[in-house]
Formats: sequence, C-alpha cells, structure tokens
Amino acid sequence: MKVLVTGGVRSGKSFHAESLLVAEPHVTYVAPGPEADVASDPEWAARVAIHRARRPAHWDTVETHDIAAAVRDSEGAILIDCLGTWLTAVIDELDGWDQLREDWEPVLIDRLGDAVEAIAKHDGTVVAVTNEVGMSVVPEHRSGRVFRDLLGIVNQRVAQECDDVLLVVAGRALRL
Repeated sequence: MKVLVTGGVRSGKSFHAESLLVAEPHVTYVAPGPEADVASDPEWAARVAIHRARRPAHWDTVETHDIAAAVRDSEGAILIDCLGTWLTAVIDELDGWDQLREDWEPVLIDRLGDAVEAIAKHDGTVVAVTNEVGMSVVPEHRSGRVFRDLLGIVNQRVAQECDDVLLVVAGRALRL
C-alpha cells in the first residue's frame, strides 16, 4: 500500500500519516528536511521535537536527503515526512535559489524519479507526507513560485505511484 497525505501547514497531515502506521511492527521514519533549520530556528526545532515525541519508540528515524536510498535500505513500513522539506533541501544543495532553473532542475527531476521508483518497488507500506501549496495566491518572490511549481510536480509524480491520496483539512482526511 502506498499513500500520499497532503494538506496545508498545521492541517494535521503528519499526525494523520503517523496514525496510518500505528499498528505496524516496524516503521522507518524518513526525515528529509534541511538539517540547518533545526539548529538555527528555535521554532522549527520545537516542531521537530513534538513530532519525535509522539512517534512510538520502536520507529527508526533516518535523516537524509536521499529518499531513494532510504526507501531501498528499509524494510517494513516507511513514513516520509515531508516531500516539501525534501524539495527545499535539494534546491538548497543544488544552489537553485540563485541559479537558473534549467541549470539544476534536471538533477532534481532525476532524484525525484529515483525516489518515485524506490517507493513503487518497496514491498511494504509507504506513507509520504507533503504540503499542498497550489491553492493560494501566486507567491510574490521567485523562490516561492519555483518552490510551488516544483512541489506540484513532486506531488503529482508521487501520487501517480500511490494507491490512495488523502487531503487533510482541519485534522480531517478526505480521500481524493
């Protein structure tokens, strides 16, 4: 079973995704976000601490930007939280915020393809969490527009491999 859980900021999407795996005997939690954010932003660090505290003790955590390798190297159920932070980390790594998109986007798309293939081939349950950013105004800054557009591509590619896609609004999940 492959599930994509999407929703706005603070919609309850991570909590809902975690609840889908609570009965699993083993879960690998893949945290692909930028490590620097945790160290430099006290609010971000507090949110990460809340997420960690609510996870069962038998869940393993893997912090990496290489989603494909993490999925290939894991057995049992996998929770990827979140694709938006993964995208930010990869754009950071490729210096994409300050470069021409066509110079680095092919590398991003290749990494996305590897991740999607790994998810599709994984024998166990995979639940991926992502942000839904396409239902708002057009961002004022280039970086916001690039992020929004690329996350839309990421979400569509992952959703194509999923058996189920859930939209979480105000803590309620709607099957799409």
